[in-house]
Amino acid sequence: MTQATAAPAQAAKPQAQERQVYFINAMKEGLQAAMREDETVMVLGEDVQRSVIGATRGLVEEFGEPRVRNTPISEATFVGACVGAAAAGVRPVVDLMVGSFFYVAMDQLANQAAKLRYMSGGQVELPIVYFTATGPSGSGAAQHSENPHPMLMNVAGLKIVMPSTPYDAKGLMLSAIRDPNPVVYLQDFVLGGTKGHVPEEAYTVPIGVADVKRRGTDVTVVAIGATVPRALRVARKLEGEGISVEVVDPRTLAPLDLDTILESVARTGRLVVVDSARLTCSAASEIVASVVETAYDVLNAAPQRVAWEDVPVPFTPPLEQRVLVDDDDIERAIRTTLAN
Repeated sequence: MTQATAAPAQAAKPQAQERQVYFINAMKEGLQAAMREDETVMVLGEDVQRSVIGATRGLVEEFGEPRVRNTPISEATFVGACVGAAAAGVRPVVDLMVGSFFYVAMDQLANQAAKLRYMSGGQVELPIVYFTATGPSGSGAAQHSENPHPMLMNVAGLKIVMPSTPYDAKGLMLSAIRDPNPVVYLQDFVLGGTKGHVPEEAYTVPIGVADVKRRGTDVTVVAIGATVPRALRVARKLEGEGISVEVVDPRTLAPLDLDTILESVARTGRLVVVDSARLTCSAASEIVASVVETAYDVLNAAPQRVAWEDVPVPFTPPLEQRVLVDDDDIERAIRTTLAN
């Protein structure tokens, strides 16, 4: 009689790791997905074939020069040309490189792209995406450190998205390109090299829907762009003191998902809004005003705004840091609202 031998133990299957992708590459994946599904999507802008920042790198090899076109250094020209292209049936995606360059093309953006669908009674669709790296990047100086989103929020007819994670960056890019309206897509410079979970398949993140990045009960912090990871870092620190911070990321600034913000404030009774822009007429100012106007009775303390000083962004690193929002500013605002 032979002895039965025990079956060898099966090795545990390794857990599949989440796919980690850089923010800038997540943007490119969203753009690639749109170009693969729709041959009318084309990319143009300064140096898009080589792509210094990286969001369009490699696209010309896959899609060819007719769909990935370098332009002259003339933002007013190619921002305006895309209005005509979109009206004729193309879906242009325009890389402006730096957020400050919107100022050079404001007539084409604000008077033409933003207005034509409305003024034609919907007869003309303008599916244009204007995307750019924006905000301070470390001694970029005053002309290359702007965050123009507060000014653009005041332009009726534009949608404005500003993702804070690679996941949102990919999904919002595809949503923006599919939208029949002009969309400004802002990529915070300092987030370009951050990594996060991004599915390989194509997916969308809806425009106009905020995301609660962290649940809390004591205070709501609405953070925009690169201030989101700062707010989350401060929330983790304060958790050790028993302070529970909820962090809401609007993701879209126009249209603004005020309902999600109001629901959060109704739970916590306190509000801090953090914005990488100048304090006067900032997105932070608009959000605070809207909450106070709509839900004053649920507030247990005066809302706090955390934003830049009303000066150009300096070149020198110590002065630049003095102007910009940091973790201490966010923490101080949270403690102020909790003290009242």
